[in-house]
Amino acid sequence: MNKTRLFPVDKSLEKPERVMLVGMMLGADYSGTNELREQSFQTALGEAADLVRAAGGDLVRVETAKRDKAHTALFIGTGKTDELAAAVKRHDIGLVVFNHELTPTQERNLEKELQCRVLDRVGLILAIFAKRAQSQEGKLQVELAQLSHLSGRLVRGYGHMQSQKGGIGLKGPGETKLETDRRLISQKITVLERQLHSVRKQRAVRRKSRESCRLKTFAIVGYTNAGKSSLFNRLTKADVLAKDQLFATLDTTARRLFLSHEASVILTDTVGFVRDLPHKLVSAFSATLEETAVADVLLHVVDASNPDFQRRIDDVNQVLEEIKAHEVPQLLVYNKIDLMPEGGKEAGILRGHCGKAAAVNISVEKSLGLEALREVMIEYALADRPSEGWRFE
Repeated sequence: MNKTRLFPVDKSLEKPERVMLVGMMLGADYSGTNELREQSFQTALGEAADLVRAAGGDLVRVETAKRDKAHTALFIGTGKTDELAAAVKRHDIGLVVFNHELTPTQERNLEKELQCRVLDRVGLILAIFAKRAQSQEGKLQVELAQLSHLSGRLVRGYGHMQSQKGGIGLKGPGETKLETDRRLISQKITVLERQLHSVRKQRAVRRKSRESCRLKTFAIVGYTNAGKSSLFNRLTKADVLAKDQLFATLDTTARRLFLSHEASVILTDTVGFVRDLPHKLVSAFSATLEETAVADVLLHVVDASNPDFQRRIDDVNQVLEEIKAHEVPQLLVYNKIDLMPEGGKEAGILRGHCGKAAAVNISVEKSLGLEALREVMIEYALADRPSEGWRFE
């Protein structure tokens, strides 16, 4: 069984891997009425399906289950595992993806029972990041996250050896091989961390140079596929990759933006966030996410056409708090208003108390509300110090 690749590199030579997606509703995962819990679960499952497609997999089957709490050894329980094993054989599945984080033991046990490779949500997102990273910095950050994730799962590669943990009559070549690989991974992680430390220093130098120009920095943040890169391209006339897919771009890009004769700013495009963004990624991408934490203003782009947009706003704010960027003044930018039902949001500025801008409704695709957004950005750029009252949830 090939354990080194997630999906084929050359799609012209090989067919995409056949994938089964498994979603389980745990009792503590969702709150509210049964109808709201079911709706939230289906939304999360739909997002997971998009992640599978973004990784290049051929999603051929979706299975769901409900439990009060996860099974210690198999996550989904023995009965459901038997059902999945039969479905894997019947549909010729090569990879089973769980829309949840699995422990190394659960992942290993499931692979043994299902007789195919198993990937959890963290591994799936890591695979997408590895596929999309373009810059040297992005590749370093993804590799660090992957190695950190792999270090606790090394035993899966030595399942045929009965000597992983040592003990009477058990210590032998398996243990030696396992420890050697762990040491090599640990050494590689140390090297990557040093390289990323150097990257962080280079970013600090560039940031100091920008600050010497006394230009305020506006960082575009938001849920993945909310239209951040499209907005960045429209405002700065840049050519950052912008596609209707999750995590289309990973690398931070900065451009000087002329707003008026009195105001120019530095605008940065950042990586998109997603629900339950793996902590390994947040840690590995700290050099990139620093650009968000030190910004003067955050443009929080929201897909207004998504019925679950409020939860996505909360998810983004949760990550912002994790990277110490939650105190940066924030302006909500509701994008894709052209996709909303008739009578939805109208393009323009939404002002709160004392006439201060609370949010802006726009459509990048239809060029609606962009002048209103520029007007508000000028207000922020010319303010001596945006007050806490300018941050709207």
